[in-house]
Amino acid sequence: MTMNRRDFISTVATLAGAGVLSSVLPNLSLLAQTLTAADARAVNVDKLRPTLLEDAQHRASRLGLDPRIWNWHKDAAADAMPANYYEASLADWSAFGSLPGDQNCEVVVIGGGLLGVSTALHLAEAGVDVILVEKDNIGSGASGRNGGQMTPGLARWEAETMLEKLSSDEAKRLWRFASVEAMNLVDELRERYSFECDRKYGHITVAVHAGHMGPLVANADARRQMGDTAMKVIGPHELQEEYVRSGIYHGANIDSIGGQIQPLALLRGLVYGFARLGGRIYDSTKVKGFRQDAGGTVVETERGAIRASKAVVLGVHSSTGEFISGPSTTVPFFSYVAVTPPLPVDVKELIPSDLPVYDTQLQVDYYRAVRNNRLLFGGQGTGNSWSPRDVNNYLLGRIRTVFPQLEKNELEYSWGGISDLTLNGAPDARKSGDSVPVYMVHGWSGHGVAQTVRIGKAISDDLTGRNDDFTMLTCIDHASIPLGSYLSPVAIPLAKGVLGVISTFNPAEMVSF
Repeated sequence: MTMNRRDFISTVATLAGAGVLSSVLPNLSLLAQTLTAADARAVNVDKLRPTLLEDAQHRASRLGLDPRIWNWHKDAAADAMPANYYEASLADWSAFGSLPGDQNCEVVVIGGGLLGVSTALHLAEAGVDVILVEKDNIGSGASGRNGGQMTPGLARWEAETMLEKLSSDEAKRLWRFASVEAMNLVDELRERYSFECDRKYGHITVAVHAGHMGPLVANADARRQMGDTAMKVIGPHELQEEYVRSGIYHGANIDSIGGQIQPLALLRGLVYGFARLGGRIYDSTKVKGFRQDAGGTVVETERGAIRASKAVVLGVHSSTGEFISGPSTTVPFFSYVAVTPPLPVDVKELIPSDLPVYDTQLQVDYYRAVRNNRLLFGGQGTGNSWSPRDVNNYLLGRIRTVFPQLEKNELEYSWGGISDLTLNGAPDARKSGDSVPVYMVHGWSGHGVAQTVRIGKAISDDLTGRNDDFTMLTCIDHASIPLGSYLSPVAIPLAKGVLGVISTFNPAEMVSF
């Protein structure tokens, strides 16, 4: 019997799914890689499995970054680019090398974040020949810089919104897709490819005003309407005794779905899985554009051309506008995260539940305990990138408001990142009508760690004809935002100002950015 390259990769995927790839055939993936890309830079696949360090180690970043964003460390020189906390808490990882010249494949994935890598991995599992290209390094963008908190829902579409905008059956299907299925898929992939990413389960949404408890109860009721009983509502006494020891909250929703994760470790784990299946990965390879011709779609890069015979996937989030014509549906914004040094008090005295926390204020705070008794704390959304000094002052002020006992505590790491939002709060998913279609998803509104992974599978399933989950996402209508990327420095402060006035005069109205 003759086995071609595609059949070989499919067989490897089947063995990986059965859990025997690593234990029985440890060298098979290397052979797959050789057959798939004989001219690729040699990479030791086993060393791609993410290794979490006991504690973060201050060092220079090895990730190329968008010039608009930054990393800060308390001991770094002003002109240095230190690793952010996630990179600093993982063992060093090799770059893959740039595209060595013209290539052919079935699918090209542009963007090495969670959406792109999940799509590539699921296509490889289905036996599809995939090339993934990233303009910087894997993990340079939002997928390696976010808060690491996983909540159910589709960006800012929660259960109530789905019931308002969709039929009951459609709402139930979309909710399940964006909640249980998304979280379960992350766990399945983690187990299938045997990597660690500090996964913890459950999360808390805390009310900063007594009037916000009504909307939290309504959200729990909407979820129960759809058969989801994973959420319970609690009052301030139980919250402070068992979950979060801060006196500023009026109650909370406790949700057993979701949780937290080390996002860069998750991303590297998915890359590890893709590489084991023979996937071709090229970083430091900037795409200039793509065009259709008789033989497929040609993706033009600064290092050569890649011809895709079946599809192109855009997993570049806020940079999607660089590749599509017509009005934008998103506006980019900047957000920020910080991590403390090891705290002088046991972090379990602050968060005895060890659950990640979101609040309901206009500018949402989110925080969680991380390794070695540290506190990760994030928030704020701005139209222009704030300086490290302004960010640190803001986040320290918020930490000290929530936990006054940390009045003298400082920060060790902080960093900024770019996300994008749509007017209706749901991500914009599209598929072109070309014979070799282009898939794209953007507009995550700062939410979507697990959902990007699930949508990557949906793209794969659509391309291989397994189901119409991706079509469900493309049916969500979006309003155009002409000059969206240029409006951000004006539109974001204006929107925050208007919402701030509403919040000031009606603090019981739950409005968040």
